[in-house]
Amino acid sequence: MDWLVVFVGIIILIFGFVVFIGSPYVPSQKRYIKQVFQELYPLNSKDLLVDIGSGDGIVLREAARLGASAVGFEINPILVLISRLLSRNHKKIEVRFADFWLSNLPSATTVIYIFSVTRDMKRIIVKLQAETNRLGKPLSVISYGSKFDGLKINKNIGAYHLYILEPAR
Repeated sequence: MDWLVVFVGIIILIFGFVVFIGSPYVPSQKRYIKQVFQELYPLNSKDLLVDIGSGDGIVLREAARLGASAVGFEINPILVLISRLLSRNHKKIEVRFADFWLSNLPSATTVIYIFSVTRDMKRIIVKLQAETNRLGKPLSVISYGSKFDGLKINKNIGAYHLYILEPAR
């Protein structure tokens, strides 16, 4: 019985720690993700989607189902394991146990999916703009829940907002 208490305590600590350096785990609902990838940003086989804070990988799996390649960045080791397990049959999915703040986006990235809390939005846009500049090409950004102040929303569906970042000149 003592091992169960320790195990539950460790899980609570991991999920709690992640909230301080990122966003809480909020599972995406498949029906909304399908709508986003049909109406907001139609994915195809030429796309590489990056999901920042990929959680259980539902966004990655939906992107792969539509023919896109997908890379998830996740800092919660439990969610990395769950996502890898659930995505094991998808050859176009890679789940990285990595901190987005310390990582570079893959060079083939075309679209970024992110759920974040308001406190991090300014920092996120600075990082994404730096990555857009580094890659030297426009990137589409789908934000769920929060808006980027000062950026034009190109299109939205409910709580999902599409932005197009252009490299700075």
